Amino acid sequence: MNRIIMFTLILLSSHLFAQEIDTIRLYPPDLSSGKLLMQALQERKSSRAFADRDLTLAELSNLVWAANGINRTEEGKRTAPTARNRQELDVYVVLRSGIYLYDAVKSLLIPIAAGDFRAQAGVQDYVATAPVNLIFVSDLEKLGGDAGDQECSSRINVGYISQNVYLYCASANLATVARGSVRKESLSSTMKLRPGQMIILAQSVGYPKE
Repeated sequence: MNRIIMFTLILLSSHLFAQEIDTIRLYPPDLSSGKLLMQALQERKSSRAFADRDLTLAELSNLVWAANGINRTEEGKRTAPTARNRQELDVYVVLRSGIYLYDAVKSLLIPIAAGDFRAQAGVQDYVATAPVNLIFVSDLEKLGGDAGDQECSSRINVGYISQNVYLYCASANLATVARGSVRKESLSSTMKLRPGQMIILAQSVGYPKE
């Protein structure tokens, strides 16, 4: 009996260890890459078909930096503006391996949950197979004013981030589409969000499907 219990514990430990994911250290953004702004604007569009191929680490690093990275290190300011520089928005990254929180200051993707939760990131079929799903979350506690003003400001600010993603994807020959349809209740639980945090928008990214 003791041997059976010990063997069971070993199996459980192995399973738990297999479910762990590591912090992802991102590359500095490649500021010399991509197309000219006017060309990216010309090619900016929504695409809902993605190839079954993960982005490279360099592409993922450029993507999250373009979305809401720090572009003025001395001031800690971002590629996307926020009202009164409250910086209330967080970018969560849903990959095949798990869910991560983008730490723009340390240039890291911090593990939140291990496992493939891409299907929770939207209701459309393609969401479950898109290599990257970005989830834009507002921390309403960082904003002043009433609830209506808070949500309005966050939605406007998320629009800036989403457009940054669109322009980067056009510049890097990637496909993307912003989505309001998200399984917010289950995803918020999986992402361990606090009551004051709200999912505002999601955006799928990947290589175009040929």
